[in-house]
Amino acid sequence: MTKNKDKSKVDKQEIPTEETEDQRETADDENPKAEVTPLSVAEDEINDLRDKLLRAVAETENVRRRSEKEKADAANYAVTNFARDMLAVGDNLSRAIDSLPEGIELPDEVTNLLEGVKMTERELLNIFERHGINKIDPKGEAFDHNHHQAMFESATDDPNGTVIQVMQVGYKIKDRLLRPAMVGVSKGDVDTPHEGIDTKA
Repeated sequence: MTKNKDKSKVDKQEIPTEETEDQRETADDENPKAEVTPLSVAEDEINDLRDKLLRAVAETENVRRRSEKEKADAANYAVTNFARDMLAVGDNLSRAIDSLPEGIELPDEVTNLLEGVKMTERELLNIFERHGINKIDPKGEAFDHNHHQAMFESATDDPNGTVIQVMQVGYKIKDRLLRPAMVGVSKGDVDTPHEGIDTKA
C-alpha cells in the first residue's frame, strides 16, 4: 500500500509537469505576441496617423514662419534695387556741391542755385532715412571689411587700419549692405597690409 501511494504521488507530480511543458510548447507555437488582432491593427493605425499629424503640424508651422519672414523681407527690402539706382542721384548732388571751391564770393544766382542743390540733397537723404536707408560715412573709424572697401593705403600717424579718407560714402538698407563705402586706410607695417584692403587699386 505504501508503495502504491508513493507511486501515485510520483505520477501526480509528473503529470502536471508534462502538461505544463505541453502548454508551454503550444503557447510558443501560437506566439500570442506576434498574433495580429483588430485591436493591435487599430493601435498601429492610430500611431501612424498621430505621427503623420505631428509631421503635418510641424511642416505647416515651418511654412508659416517662412511666409512671415518672406513677407517681412519683402516689406523691408522691396525697394532695394530702386534705392541702389537712386544712390547715383545723391552722389551727383554731392559732387555738384563739392565742385564749388570754398571761401570765394559767388553771385547771388549761383548762391541760390547752390542752396537749392543742398536742400535737394538733404531732402533725398531724409527720404532715404524714412525708408530705412542710412549713410555709411566712416572717416576716423576702424576699417570694417563688412561695410568698407579699401581703395588705397597711406602711411599716417593714425592707428593702423583707420579710415583716413572717404572717397565715396556707403549705404545700408535696414541690416543689409546696399553699397560699401570706398575708403583710404592708414598703413602701419608695410609687410603686413590690413586684411581686406585692395592693394592693387
